[in-house]
Amino acid sequence: MNPNPTPTRPIRATARLADFLALHPGTVGILAMVVLVGMGERMAERFLPIYILALGGSALAVGLLQAMDNLLSALYSFPGGYLSDRIGAKRSLLIFNLVAMAGYALVILIPTWQAVLIGAVLFISWSAISMPATMSLMYTVLPQGKRTMGVTMHSLVRRIPMALGPILGGIFIAAWGETDGIRLAFVAALVLAGAALVLQQRMIPDRPPAPTTTADRCPLTPEKNPIRLYRRMPAAMKGLLVSDVLIRFCEQIPYAFVVVWSMQVIAEPVSAVQFGVLTSIEMATAMLVYIPVAYMADRTVKKPFITATFVFFTLFPLVLMYSQSFSWLVGAFVLRGLKEFGEPTRKSLIMDLAPEDCRAGMFGLYYLIRDVFVSVAALGGAFLWMISPQVNLWTAFAFGVVGTLGFVLFGRETSRTAL
Repeated sequence: MNPNPTPTRPIRATARLADFLALHPGTVGILAMVVLVGMGERMAERFLPIYILALGGSALAVGLLQAMDNLLSALYSFPGGYLSDRIGAKRSLLIFNLVAMAGYALVILIPTWQAVLIGAVLFISWSAISMPATMSLMYTVLPQGKRTMGVTMHSLVRRIPMALGPILGGIFIAAWGETDGIRLAFVAALVLAGAALVLQQRMIPDRPPAPTTTADRCPLTPEKNPIRLYRRMPAAMKGLLVSDVLIRFCEQIPYAFVVVWSMQVIAEPVSAVQFGVLTSIEMATAMLVYIPVAYMADRTVKKPFITATFVFFTLFPLVLMYSQSFSWLVGAFVLRGLKEFGEPTRKSLIMDLAPEDCRAGMFGLYYLIRDVFVSVAALGGAFLWMISPQVNLWTAFAFGVVGTLGFVLFGRETSRTAL
């Protein structure tokens, strides 16, 4: 009789849980990088407008910062994917981290608002430029049946710094003031990015893409011309892209005005604290649905989960329009959290549809096209809001209906089937 039969059970249970959550050594390195870099990013970057004003910058400088964020997030996606296909995801992430760290150092060393804007060019869109390489790595280190779970864990873990980073940044400001506190937050961001760089280089395997010459795949040398790469985009991905653009119009047209609606327009306006609670409810809802949906999506088809996500996107502006008090807004923000229902599954489908040897480049091109188009929606939403808030919300709902119906009728899960 074995006198110690139980010690291996916790180990086996932990191993099974890690396997269920796709927590392999490579993915753990990726997730650690996301948490560390994201924490520093959210600690410091969220307070950049305050820092710019404290350094003597104007409201125009703050507006320029926001415009840069939107534009660079779109423009960085494709070069990030190209570089990942060219030199490998691990090496490209090393470069992206070093560039972000250079931006942090510039802001720390030169306390002027002009330097902040220049430094922001280097770090403000780290998530956008690194996303294609991160998704490519997930598909490299994980087996077929765990890829959606891996993408889901990435989406889930990203929300940890989103929730905690601003709190820590606020503590820095409370302790040391707006200028010194935010500079120290950037020091912390620099240190965390350095730690992430060490971890990712030690834990993430370096597996360059295998060469291929088949007609349906990209050539050995990654394509740097986005027009030529677009011609290789499968018809099914183009169809998903069109629906996704329409759905993002539905999201972005009212996006900046949700807080205005909730705190100023409705019959029983909510307070700032109550709106913060609503945001927390949205985030908690999203985190609760991630893992069970990924488990099912890896074992069944992806289209129903993406369709459900598009439905939730579409319904939110309509439900918001009829939410006139805090209790009704709770339901609306639960619905808003449910829009994350199939978002990791959608990213996984993009990677499934992309040619094997240019997945990162194709992923980046997809986001480049989508975000350039969608950047128009926010501006259009402002003009619609000036007509009336109801016109803004009804227009958003209409875009959502068209995008959802388009995907339901024409969406495919394989690049071999014409849309």
